[in-house]
Amino acid sequence: MKAAVLHSYGSPDLLDLTEVERPSPADDEVLVRVRATSVNPYDWHIIRGEPYVARLMPGILGLRRPAIAIPGCDMAGQVEAVGRNVTGFRPGDDVYALLEQGGFGEYVCVPEHLLAPKPANLSYEQAAAVPMAAVTALLGLRDTGRIEPGQQVLVNGASGGVGTFAVQLAKAFGATVTAVCSGRNVDLVRSLGADEVVDYTTEDFTRRGRRYDLLLDNAGSRSVPAYRRVLSPDGTLVVVGGPAGRWLQPVGWMAATLAAAPLVSQRIARADAVACPDKRQALLTLNGLIEEGKVSPVIDRRYPFADIRAAVRYQEQGHSPGKVVVTL
Repeated sequence: MKAAVLHSYGSPDLLDLTEVERPSPADDEVLVRVRATSVNPYDWHIIRGEPYVARLMPGILGLRRPAIAIPGCDMAGQVEAVGRNVTGFRPGDDVYALLEQGGFGEYVCVPEHLLAPKPANLSYEQAAAVPMAAVTALLGLRDTGRIEPGQQVLVNGASGGVGTFAVQLAKAFGATVTAVCSGRNVDLVRSLGADEVVDYTTEDFTRRGRRYDLLLDNAGSRSVPAYRRVLSPDGTLVVVGGPAGRWLQPVGWMAATLAAAPLVSQRIARADAVACPDKRQALLTLNGLIEEGKVSPVIDRRYPFADIRAAVRYQEQGHSPGKVVVTL
């Protein structure tokens, strides 16, 4: 099978598009023919091995060389074969999943407990745009943020992968949504249902005199005191991402932000889809909202698998409105 293999840390140009042995499913695994994947910051952090401090931490990065051979956490495809203990899927089923690795290959073995039926109204490309970004937004708003109908919610970084899902999910949960993005993406974000859109290039959303019950931060563009200015006294700041850096960021920024939590009256917490214990259930929840027409993925660019290096380079620039999808 074809796969984008990572032999050493560095530029996306180091991804080796080569033939590797097709995996065989274990007893509790499903072999999936991957039809589409998408690129996330999670993926290029693995490819670059950055920030360097993360290599010293328990988790997904190896110290000197990649612990993950085939990156790719988003996957949509068709069941090819199942292990003998698998009961919920059979060959030919359309499925998708949030993985730790393996999405950048033609086939991947997925534990049955991670796999969900693909939303019936989405193509493989659309479905591949969902898992990491939408699960992160769902956890950030529903689980960590404890969103309630009628609340005032602000989404900072509303035009990216997580942000475009967060705006739609917050509206689906009955909130009034203010979205922050650059001027070129205002119309897009408004079309997703945002009640108000703030162009951060012309206005500082932390100095508008408005207060919010919940702030979902995908950008890490302000300090904790600045975020506190826009939160109600019992409001919640949910941290999703932060500024990128080679040595420390976004780990340092997020750690410093979370360290302030015991010192302030508002809640500060982190949403982490990678650590989510029930990714399948999160996808099933999203399936219902997607099939009801309340949530839809936004795709910025599509690339063929042969151009996956270019897809990673583009996503890494951080200016993509919505998701970057790769078809196999």
